[in-house]
Amino acid sequence: MIVPMKKVGIIVEAKDAQGLVERLRSLGVVHVEHDKAPAGKDVEACQRDIELLDEALAALQEDIFSGGNKDAALSSKEGKSPSFPDWKQMALHVADLGKRYQHLKEFSRNLAVAIGEWEPWGDFDPQLLKTLRDQSIHVRLYQVPVSDLKKFPEDVIVEVLRAHQGSALCAVVSRGPVVVPFKEVVSPKMSLAAMKKRREEDRRVMEHLVREGRSVQCHNECFLRQKKVLEKDLEFARAVAGMGQEGTLVYLTGYAPADQTEQLSRAAEKEGWGLLVNDPLPQDRVPTLLRNPRWVSLIRPVLKLLEITPGYKELDISPVFLLFFSLFFGILIGDAGYGLVYFLLTLWAHRKFGKKMENKAPFFLMYLLSSCAVVWGVLSGVFFGQAWLANLGVKALVPQLNDIYFIQSFCFAVGALHLTIAHLWRFAVLLPSPVAMAELGWLSIIWAAFFLAKTLLLGDPFPSAGKYLIIAGIALVVVFVNFQKNFLKGIGSGLGTLALSLVNNFTDIVSYIRLFAVGLATVAIADAFNMMAAGAAATGAVGIAGAVLIVIAGHALNIVLGPMSVLVHGVRLNVLEFSGHAAVAWSGTPYKPLSNEAATYGVSEANEHKLHGRT
Repeated sequence: MIVPMKKVGIIVEAKDAQGLVERLRSLGVVHVEHDKAPAGKDVEACQRDIELLDEALAALQEDIFSGGNKDAALSSKEGKSPSFPDWKQMALHVADLGKRYQHLKEFSRNLAVAIGEWEPWGDFDPQLLKTLRDQSIHVRLYQVPVSDLKKFPEDVIVEVLRAHQGSALCAVVSRGPVVVPFKEVVSPKMSLAAMKKRREEDRRVMEHLVREGRSVQCHNECFLRQKKVLEKDLEFARAVAGMGQEGTLVYLTGYAPADQTEQLSRAAEKEGWGLLVNDPLPQDRVPTLLRNPRWVSLIRPVLKLLEITPGYKELDISPVFLLFFSLFFGILIGDAGYGLVYFLLTLWAHRKFGKKMENKAPFFLMYLLSSCAVVWGVLSGVFFGQAWLANLGVKALVPQLNDIYFIQSFCFAVGALHLTIAHLWRFAVLLPSPVAMAELGWLSIIWAAFFLAKTLLLGDPFPSAGKYLIIAGIALVVVFVNFQKNFLKGIGSGLGTLALSLVNNFTDIVSYIRLFAVGLATVAIADAFNMMAAGAAATGAVGIAGAVLIVIAGHALNIVLGPMSVLVHGVRLNVLEFSGHAAVAWSGTPYKPLSNEAATYGVSEANEHKLHGRT
């Protein structure tokens, strides 16, 4: 659920501004709303330091700082890099190493191109051409087709240096400027020998930079820790600089969970602050704090990955998102073998990295999703493909899941049910307003669209009740969707809304067919690789080895592509189709209170437990 918020205002003397922010950080309940643009020396200094660390951290990702060196890898792994007071000097050094290396790398690349271009001409000193020109002897270079050599003027000397790829590389000598019907080749700035020497010198310098870069790789963790410190310092500086001021008084405004205002009141009484607590106004941009049971919070990693947050006045669809996303994962993957692989990979990652992660929800989410894929695969009789099991006489527990007509109808029904939940939820929220009746109209239209989709795509007869659903739905939407005291004006507005939305309702239902299409493609690809492997194995011992490689590579490809299809299609059906019908625009701002904790998805796990009394 979305936690109700209160808007708070705190007034203190200007001399106590920093103390106020420091105390609010320890409380960890106030999301600050700046009363003026937060600017000043402290803010700018923190921003510059963070930019420097970002530059140094980005440089540490370049190949100058890595590349299989065991000593460097060991230093990085051991992490023997405590925070040191002169971190800024080291960050400047690392950033400079990265810049120098990238500059030399780019220059060497251009130098290699120039060497390849001028090697056919042979070695000569470009400075000599300038010296001769000063003595009225002009030597210019041309690359022309051999057949065009006779087109040079008669009063010049043409010396063919070399034939190259059907062209003649020429040096044309004259006593003064002459008109030549060819484009001159501009001589390089240095000789070929000088280019090669410079390239070798740069190579040695780059090798030195690589050795030096690997020696500072161990500071990566220090930079990350220091960046977190600076981000909290910047948050502090922005909160102080963003306060409003009237004479000798300053004031800070923000938002706090309604159930935490008592704690804030006690702190205000103890510290002598002026505190004002009100309900937010309609125009306020209130941050969103999601607080759900632990099982519903499993969907939080997906929301964090997508960087989406429902608006404060929107619905928190997390429970429905989790349930249907799990179902979609099972259908889209559709293979018990793949689900088992995902489960085992998650178990391995959990054991290896779980102790280092404060939030273990991603692991439990993957356990749930993997289990759904296993269950669907068992019901439909698919285990690393289906054809080979059928050949062995293994039958699906629910054979209807392999019937194309049934599964397409099932997908349409899932879509209709999914969108039905959205409109029923909206209906409950809008009551007792008459506008809620429009949601029942949309509900009728959704089910009419369901029957229409089955008629057009599956050939089912359109039921006689379908036309009554359409009539009732249109009537309810037209009358109530923009219900106003001026009845005729409301109906006119309703007709406009209806015209834009009727087609969308039908296409939204049809879009759920993607569950069938992608799930079928996954099984078909698995069967194709199995058939290829069976054909190769029949050719002998070498064929058996090839068959093993085909099976491993083919199923590995499917296993990698599976989650990508879920992110594209499973997420879309929740974030676009369902959310659109539930009027969730994901326009929210995450609740990020001033705190001493590192934030994850709007509020840190540790701080959330402290605030909400959960363990």
